[in-house]
Amino acid sequence: MNAEIQAYNNDQTTVNKEICNLLAVTIDNELTKAESKIWHAHPVWFLDGNPIVGYSKQKAGMRLMFWSGAGFEEENLNVAGGKFKDASIFYTVPEQINTKDLKRWLKKSKEIQWDYKNIVKRKGKLERLK
Repeated sequence: MNAEIQAYNNDQTTVNKEICNLLAVTIDNELTKAESKIWHAHPVWFLDGNPIVGYSKQKAGMRLMFWSGAGFEEENLNVAGGKFKDASIFYTVPEQINTKDLKRWLKKSKEIQWDYKNIVKRKGKLERLK
């Protein structure tokens, strides 16, 4: 696991640390070609410089977010906006994490990507990759 991400996880409460570690290990195992780092103060995984998945502490719990998750067509992922293509799920205890679902979403995250890497160049316009 990336040392910065491990430090982020270690800085959480006991329950959130368990959630973070389970998420990080699963993401690392499924996205073997991804680069991971702390980005905007949160753990994020990138494929070819494009943000794919990350998590952060929120009031509602630990939020797992997929940048292109709106296109996954998964009922357990909450699609909040319209401008961006993200979707997320919140966890308050590790037992809520369904690793079978998580692995499926991570597989989809490799196949369904919107180009966030170049969003500034395109003045906020997102284009589908692949």
